[in-house]
Amino acid sequence: MLSVNHLTRSYGSFTAVDDVSFTIKQGEIIGLLGHNGAGKTTIMKMLSGYLELDSGNVSLDGVSLQDDAKQLQRQLGYLPESLPVYPDMSVAEYLDYAAKLKGLEGNEKRSEVKRAIKATDISAKLLAPIHTLSRGYKQRVGVAQAILGKPKLLILDEPTNGLDPEQTQHMRKLIKDIAKHATVILSTHIMQEVNAICDRVLILKSGKLVLDEKLEALNNTEHLLVESNCDDASLFLRLDGVKTANQIAKHRWQVYLEHAIDIKTVASSISQTLIKNNYALYALHNEKRDLETLFNDINNNGLSSTKGGAHAA
Repeated sequence: MLSVNHLTRSYGSFTAVDDVSFTIKQGEIIGLLGHNGAGKTTIMKMLSGYLELDSGNVSLDGVSLQDDAKQLQRQLGYLPESLPVYPDMSVAEYLDYAAKLKGLEGNEKRSEVKRAIKATDISAKLLAPIHTLSRGYKQRVGVAQAILGKPKLLILDEPTNGLDPEQTQHMRKLIKDIAKHATVILSTHIMQEVNAICDRVLILKSGKLVLDEKLEALNNTEHLLVESNCDDASLFLRLDGVKTANQIAKHRWQVYLEHAIDIKTVASSISQTLIKNNYALYALHNEKRDLETLFNDINNNGLSSTKGGAHAA
């Protein structure tokens, strides 16, 4: 498990990361979101040990970054947005070099390099100099070096940049496979990547963590859309768990629920009550929220949520 407590980093008078805390369990894939300058890259660099912390603490499975940085870094795989590579090296030479940097030797090194090559499907380019590769192949080489050594924590910054749709699907599957045995942090501007891969989302704004929530909870609002010929708001209001009911169009109601109520229980009560009172029920469903809309609301309108909250939109 990755534990981040009160992480803070400033550049002069500018606070890039402001008292950020979160935990990530093994097997979770976390989407780290925020506009440019929100603090994402600074956090990733601090987690990797590349940047020193002004204050706070980072630990991975009980190993503290401050107390034993090298031990934590041996369990880390990192793909920065712009991977520094040696352009004149071949892919095979570069992966061999990256494996040595991670302390891999002998049969273990050869086995890990072969595994990374197979996982990222780059065997056709092993002898090609890196500077001759397309953007997509360079990205896959970057992921290959990141997964060497079977890291417990994998940090990926824009991993699908430059990939075609088929390669993107392959990368998604690879990340999900890696997450079975590791913790994964994925930073991206592509919301469909977060929806397709991630279990949970962290949203940063001006260096602060303003939302930490599971995607499943974010995708549901706390109101139901009911299509019925009912014209009596009191019928909804008398039900347990209903806060307000507004008729937004003919035969269309928006029913707001109490916080943390079981939405399925209320939906069942509504359907039974309508039928019992001889009203027709045309449709009943909870309205889905769009992650991109929520992200824009948080950044443009100042809306925010804390860990475990689902009231950000």
